[in-house]
Amino acid sequence: MPDIIQLLPDHVANQIAAGEVVQRPASVVKELLENAIDAKATQIKLVVKDAGKTLIQVIDDGIGMSTTDARLSFERHATSKIKTAKDLFNLHTKGFRGEALASIAAIAHVTLKTKTQDAEIGTQLIIEGSKVTSQEATVTQKGTIITVKNLFYNIPARRNFLKSNTVEMRHIVDEFHRVALAHPQISFIMLNNGSPVFNLPASNLRQRIVGVFGSKTNAKLVPVTEETDIVKVTGFVLKPEFAKKSRGEQFFFVNNRFIKNGYLHHAVLSAFEGLIKDRTHPGYFLFLELNPQSIDINIHPTKTEIKFENEHAIYAMLRATIKHSLGQFSIAPVLDFEKDSGFETPYEYQKKTPVAPTIDVDRTFNPFREDTSNANKKSYFKKEKNPAWEAMYVGLKNTPVSEIEFESEEVTGSFFDNQQTESSGKNTFQLQNKYIVSAIKNGMMLIHQNLAHQRILYEEFLKNMTIEDGVSQQLLFPLVMDFSKSEIVTLQSVKEPLEKAGFLFNVLEEETAEISGIPSGIPSENIANVLNRLISDLQNEVPETSFSVNDILAKSLAKSLAIKTGTSLSTQEQEHIIHQLFACKEPTVCPNNHKVLVTIEAKEIDAKF
Repeated sequence: MPDIIQLLPDHVANQIAAGEVVQRPASVVKELLENAIDAKATQIKLVVKDAGKTLIQVIDDGIGMSTTDARLSFERHATSKIKTAKDLFNLHTKGFRGEALASIAAIAHVTLKTKTQDAEIGTQLIIEGSKVTSQEATVTQKGTIITVKNLFYNIPARRNFLKSNTVEMRHIVDEFHRVALAHPQISFIMLNNGSPVFNLPASNLRQRIVGVFGSKTNAKLVPVTEETDIVKVTGFVLKPEFAKKSRGEQFFFVNNRFIKNGYLHHAVLSAFEGLIKDRTHPGYFLFLELNPQSIDINIHPTKTEIKFENEHAIYAMLRATIKHSLGQFSIAPVLDFEKDSGFETPYEYQKKTPVAPTIDVDRTFNPFREDTSNANKKSYFKKEKNPAWEAMYVGLKNTPVSEIEFESEEVTGSFFDNQQTESSGKNTFQLQNKYIVSAIKNGMMLIHQNLAHQRILYEEFLKNMTIEDGVSQQLLFPLVMDFSKSEIVTLQSVKEPLEKAGFLFNVLEEETAEISGIPSGIPSENIANVLNRLISDLQNEVPETSFSVNDILAKSLAKSLAIKTGTSLSTQEQEHIIHQLFACKEPTVCPNNHKVLVTIEAKEIDAKF
């Protein structure tokens, strides 16, 4: 039998390794930024074009590399970080595997320019698909400039799996956030298609968080700090009232390395128990410092998962520290069962000066003195009759009560009218304020009112965005709303379809938008919730084409504005929903393909008896 096992060529092995390390452009950004940090850079500039598909460039002022080091850096398992296996448990740097540059060079066109402090000239390398096509001396600044072009050019299948520029850009921004937050002492600049996105000067952690997520974040932060023999915890948590329905600002760093850990996340949720609403998530920026020998980083190619030697102790310490911080800054409620609330001064009287009461006494009054003079007689125990009131009852002495007319307010229908006020002979009725039951020829139909309304609104919004412009309701007083920089970028990317749906807005500053018009029928007090859900859906969904962007917008708006489960509907409102539902193109399913209605035939009901 002939031998069938053979060694893979280097370029094939590099492409396989690239599949683990480089999943999308954001992976390249992460590796290059971390290399710049390991090179002791104080200023790092990231340049991105077409969400990294065309260009990713990182410029740093680090220590640079010699000609030999520049060539070796693109070889597999070539690293300056470790020399023996013991070094894996004493890591103080970001990268150590020696796979990143080799993997990137295997699937892209890479140009490297680097120069050390003492060298007079630098080195330039040009690599295409793991092959060095050029190596020559060049004039360049101290540090390193690495340019990655045409990612996945030689693996078309991988390139086809990339998402839209909006989604890929969101992943790049996420990686940029993680690196920038972990190193506030380093200056970061980010450009996208020639436009500045972030300009973060060197600062402390609080200033870096504010620089990344907006100036309004400063008032939301609660400092957290604790140091024990096992772990040192520092950072900030967001106040409970700013908890979001979607996972937003949640960052764990272990020894300045971003990690994902569901067990520690549960510790944070446990600390917030009773302070936030159900199905909401608190924000946090938590830094854990541990002995490198007590953790194992080398368990995942992207190094975002870590094993802890004493995970249970860290859980308990983290939970207690956050609880202490929330209580120390009067965020958590304090219950004092021995305090009598009756002795507390009402809030509106706390700043008022007490006034001494005055008493008027009639010193001539004598209750035992008889005075028959009607002119001077006073009654201290009953009030005199008011003749104006007596005039209102003139002529009513002999009038029957049934003929008296009483004024009353007119009772009008309401969206929230009680179901029981309707007449008994109707064709529809509500079940548990959740379903609409309608009689049909061979049985009955059960309609989910929330999902049905979602389908109605979805098709209406989609029609407005793709066929005809929606009707916009101009606001007398425009709404000014605060967003983060990434949320503003998301809003601007879908401005055209939003305007067709009826939204009119202008970006006033980097973190502020003015809403001057909204779709007709949307209450202005719901706009904040609608836009926040919309931004969350856009960042978490995968829009591939302009139609898909419209589709996501229509789905998000319909889900936000549909009548909620538990809303009582009048008979007219029930029938209106049914008529609108069956005027839709797909009345049987909601926008997310959940069943809207079911029919129950009479024979199925008969079988129950």
